[in-house]
Amino acid sequence: MSFVFPFVASILQAASFTLDKSILSIKRITYKTYVGVSFPLIAFFTFIIFLIFRPPLGFSLFAGKFFWLILLSILLAIATNLIFYRALKSDFLSEIQMIGLLREIPLIIFAVLIFPSERNFLVVFLALVAAGAIIWSHWERGHFRVAKKTFPYLLWVLLVAPFAGILAKTILGLWDPISFQLIQNGVIGILFVFLFFKSIKSAPKKSLPFLFLTNFLTTIAWILYFFSYQVSGIIYTVLIFSLQPVLVYFSSLFFLKEKFHWRKFTAFVVIIVAISLSQILK
Repeated sequence: MSFVFPFVASILQAASFTLDKSILSIKRITYKTYVGVSFPLIAFFTFIIFLIFRPPLGFSLFAGKFFWLILLSILLAIATNLIFYRALKSDFLSEIQMIGLLREIPLIIFAVLIFPSERNFLVVFLALVAAGAIIWSHWERGHFRVAKKTFPYLLWVLLVAPFAGILAKTILGLWDPISFQLIQNGVIGILFVFLFFKSIKSAPKKSLPFLFLTNFLTTIAWILYFFSYQVSGIIYTVLIFSLQPVLVYFSSLFFLKEKFHWRKFTAFVVIIVAISLSQILK
């Protein structure tokens, strides 16, 4: 069962990201329009799921350090999404997905150092191999190649974004993933409506069905992803979820007609082998 949560999450998120890139190519859809519409929708879908499953949610969950941890996680999520969708608007989908995986290297290292339960060194090794393959796939002529407009996202991924995973693991020691996502996305959704109201009003009607679909998929994906954090830990979740860029890569080739890169394809094969070995040798 531990494999199911991150595996299904990777499939749903891959479908969502492919839709995202298509949506962002529609005229008058900026990254501000996208996040301004998307986060209220994610909060709405999470609220429906919350009403169905009724996980615990009360003032006691905010006691002590947890209020500040939740607040910090919200701030990191806001910054990460703004930087991510700004980069996605101007760069290739496959490129953004590959860079996003670089976040996993410092996240894995911090998880091993902070959480004793994460010290399964076979899984750590396989996760690092998978992440290392991503770096190799971008290494050209003695340097790491990345588009200029995507560089701020690269810096954020390496230096700041991994702390969001550590925060989530700590919060989920007490919180249910559905309740956590409801509070986080609810606050972000309200804030983005105020910040980007003009951009939201300019969203073309033809984009709305796609926005509903992609945000429904990503809502389910992230709830399953955080359930995997609880059940299996950060590193195992990261390793299995590495399948997501594989699926995104092939969808970007077939549906968005992006260019084939043999290094990236090889990196994806390495990821698949690492995931397979983690299941066989577990």
